[in-house]
Amino acid sequence: MSSDLIVGIDLGTANSLVAYMQGDFPVVIPGEDGLNLVPSVVALDATNQIVVGNAARKYLIETPERAVYSVKRLMGRGIEDIQEELKLFPFQLADDLQPGEVLRLKIGERTYTPPEISAFILRQLKRNAERFFSSPVTHAVITVPAYFNDAQRQATKDAGRIAGLNVLRLVNEPTTASLAYGLDKKKNGVVAVYDLGGGTFDISILKLHDGIFEVIATNGDTHLGGDDIDNLLIALALDDIRGDLAIDVSRNGEAVARIRKAVIEAKIALSSQLTAKLDVDLPGGKKYQREISRELFEHLVQPIVDRTVSPCKQALKDANLKPEQIDEVVLVGGSTRIHKVRQLVQDLFGRVPHTDLNPDEVVALGAAVQAKILGGGSEITQDMLLLDVTPLSLGIEVAGGVTDKIILRNSTIPASATQYYTTQVDGQTNVAIHVLQGERELARDCRSLARFDLKGVPPMPAGMPRIEVKFLIDANGILRVSAREQRSGKEAEIDVQPSYGLTDEQVENMLLESFDFAEDDFRQRQIIEARREADTILTALAKGKKNQAWQQLTNDERRNVEALEKALINVKDGDDYHAIRASIDALNQATMHLAELMMDTVVSTALKGKAMDDADSDLEEAPQAGHPVAKAEFK
Repeated sequence: MSSDLIVGIDLGTANSLVAYMQGDFPVVIPGEDGLNLVPSVVALDATNQIVVGNAARKYLIETPERAVYSVKRLMGRGIEDIQEELKLFPFQLADDLQPGEVLRLKIGERTYTPPEISAFILRQLKRNAERFFSSPVTHAVITVPAYFNDAQRQATKDAGRIAGLNVLRLVNEPTTASLAYGLDKKKNGVVAVYDLGGGTFDISILKLHDGIFEVIATNGDTHLGGDDIDNLLIALALDDIRGDLAIDVSRNGEAVARIRKAVIEAKIALSSQLTAKLDVDLPGGKKYQREISRELFEHLVQPIVDRTVSPCKQALKDANLKPEQIDEVVLVGGSTRIHKVRQLVQDLFGRVPHTDLNPDEVVALGAAVQAKILGGGSEITQDMLLLDVTPLSLGIEVAGGVTDKIILRNSTIPASATQYYTTQVDGQTNVAIHVLQGERELARDCRSLARFDLKGVPPMPAGMPRIEVKFLIDANGILRVSAREQRSGKEAEIDVQPSYGLTDEQVENMLLESFDFAEDDFRQRQIIEARREADTILTALAKGKKNQAWQQLTNDERRNVEALEKALINVKDGDDYHAIRASIDALNQATMHLAELMMDTVVSTALKGKAMDDADSDLEEAPQAGHPVAKAEFK
């Protein structure tokens, strides 16, 4: 596999995925546990090593103060933006955090910014791809919610850089979903992509025509998703516990984490059944139990689901379309599995939504298609073109604190636009440029992206200077602004570094740290993986010793296996990777004969007429002939 391979990454709120094009079809790359979804959870283990994904989930329950989840909701946001999250998320901010500074979260005794935490997830996806291809992977397309603003997009690019990835393109999630859909259906027409994920909601309207995917309108809410439903159910449970058990566990991180796990499981269950049970063991030996019906669940979530209606109607209005003019509706995001959501979408657009594609995977699959297009394309993608849009208007502050919009929302990107201004005061030699993002008319109501000065303007009467302000948005939706006084030629420009973004110096320091600690990190990873393999081997051997084949070994063979088993137990919790590895290999070799005998037992039992269902059950636990019993767990 060539080193210029480009993968597609869905960096999600709840789960993340990495995919690539296998021939003419996009495919998700599984993780080391064989699962496609990598939970977007980062934790510190007992030895202060970073753990990511499924391996990190147990820390949400056991040591919630050492784990972070749903960090995507914090990307590019400030302390004043996250007060609601802090009420229900067990996140602790750095003690010395100042307003206007990039957020830093405490995990154990360490602090990390949201881009750094996201980088750990991206590194795990990068490792999964490198293991799959047996080759370095350095180039990626990463998806972002369509309604991510400039700061959130820049934070995502920062995370990619910290993870050692060259982020070739940030692509809006609904747009990539349409790429996967278009590749599958090969249809022309108008498609609405309704994307309700863990932390964000997007609606995009696209025209598909002869391989061109043109976004004609987008809308949404970067603070609306499955997490809000979870928080609603958590609040319900906390109220129950206060009333029924007369205790308040809202400030107990472990209790809230246990409740969160239970309500997520109940939410998932209610997508396929009419009732679900909450069963939570609380600190102090008390237990909280409750049954929730789908009817009650849908009543509770109705206000949250209804919040998606207004953006959908606005997107239709912006596209100058009526619901009946939409040819297909594609559902994206795990939250679209909720029956109430699907019913609302059907009622809103007057048609049954398209559900053939896995809503958890479709964004990553589309990102893989876009990666293939950027990499030169294949026969199936060479004629495909993606035309995305900017979700929010961009402009500057002018006299009186008014916003003058230079690039309007839903403009196709890449995009550029120019406006001309002059001075308000005689002899003015300095012009302050205040760059804004948003739809409000007053600057104070829009998001401030950057400020810079055009200096050295020759003193002239008010109204005489002619100042050209140019906005350029690249394919990632990230902005550059320049200003030039045409008479004198004086000019200034800025690559917008939004509030709550990391400076180049901060990113470089994080990269250098990752290099400095790379050897130690790799050594710790080797030890952790060897310990896991040792535990798996010992578990498999314990099963093997209960099999009748164990008695068929000679006394010397059994003594040898037990001695090597004891040796592995003695070294597996230590820090000597080579000793653990040597013990694993020795035990593998010593149990080869036992593996063969176990397989022979299963086969002979089947031949003697034992029910094949029983024999199949035995085969599930037996290793394949020629492999050591220590490998029996790996199928």
